[in-house]
Amino acid sequence: MRQYSLIRFLSVAMIFVGATIASADNWPQWRGPTNDGISKETGLPTSFGVDKNLAWKLTLPGRGSSTPIIWGDRIYLTGPDKGELQLWCISTAGKLLWQRPISSVIRKDVRNGEGNEASPTPSTDGKNVFTYVGTGEMAAFDMDGKEIWKFNAQKRYGRFSIQHGMHITPLLHGDRLYFALLTNGGHWVVAIDKATGKEAWKIARPSDARSESREAYTSPVLWKNGDELNLVVLGCDYTTGHRLDDGKELWRLGDLNPKNSPAHRIIASPVATSDLLIVPTCRGLVVSAVKQGAKGTFGAGSSMEQWRISKGSPDVPCPLAHDGLVYLQRENGLMIVLDQKTGKEVYQERLNSERYRSSPIFADGKIYTIGRDSGTVSVLKAGRKFQVLATNRLPDNITASPAVSGGRLYIRGFQTLYAFSDGGK
Repeated sequence: MRQYSLIRFLSVAMIFVGATIASADNWPQWRGPTNDGISKETGLPTSFGVDKNLAWKLTLPGRGSSTPIIWGDRIYLTGPDKGELQLWCISTAGKLLWQRPISSVIRKDVRNGEGNEASPTPSTDGKNVFTYVGTGEMAAFDMDGKEIWKFNAQKRYGRFSIQHGMHITPLLHGDRLYFALLTNGGHWVVAIDKATGKEAWKIARPSDARSESREAYTSPVLWKNGDELNLVVLGCDYTTGHRLDDGKELWRLGDLNPKNSPAHRIIASPVATSDLLIVPTCRGLVVSAVKQGAKGTFGAGSSMEQWRISKGSPDVPCPLAHDGLVYLQRENGLMIVLDQKTGKEVYQERLNSERYRSSPIFADGKIYTIGRDSGTVSVLKAGRKFQVLATNRLPDNITASPAVSGGRLYIRGFQTLYAFSDGGK
């Protein structure tokens, strides 16, 4: 009888633990479960560091800017080691489980150490992990590291011609991977069958942009435009919406480079909300909010825009939209917050003088945003009043965006992967 009670207790306990794990959000792609930098998890630490609320830290084999993705008890990252660009699998206990080659390293550094070819973030559907690196190699692995397929996008679609390397992260949705190749070597939007790596469709994306403005570092997003999901591609002076089935261009937003600058390369990606598409540009310039029902070609002053501001765009970090507010993390340490409905400024405050490269996230009622040069992680209270809850410093350079899963905040530095939780659990 006692043995039966023990077995029953353990069975119930296992079910409870399993339910707890299952209820925690995975972080399956660069911008999280809903591809917008928003997590529903709570109980995350506000103050943390190498001696506070640290669950563990792991010295990485090489540096990179890809964001950790998490599924269950495994973390996947890309980075260089021993002359290779690799996929790494790390347990949520902080142990490096395995490394798999993706490509040889071609460029060790770009733009004086700003990044390297390990900038695109992997993605996973819980069955396979999909990787893309700056050499153009795209590959799929199962969750234990067995290669499923691989191809090189430069060999398939033409040589890249882009000053600072290929840094886009393909978008995983349904049975396909979607990505854009916007370089002086050609302008294409492509869909790949995730099971085979074969091309599902490819379309040209024409642009009259010139010089460096013909290059873009943005990643595609999905936006529900009325009743239809659109694939959104930003870059080369335009934002375009495409049909998922065949890539057909459905609408095009212009006037994003009002002065026709030849150096209007765009890095920050758009973010979709339930009713608006927030479109950044670069160099502190235009931000546009596109309304549902977008169609045809339109630009500044169109009724298809909810609002437009001429100054304020982040240069690298993506916008974050939550609870009626749009957070614009400028690359110079300035945080600008707008009313999502009107585009009017709510506040503008400087966090510090660091360079910002990672994109901010929302979790547990807080905004987490990271400065590059001394690993300064500012934690702001979400809302209309500027309030810094904590300023945390890590001994690392950080360009990857933070990730949240299982009650932990994961931060990837050039040297170290950190896992923080309330009480260091």
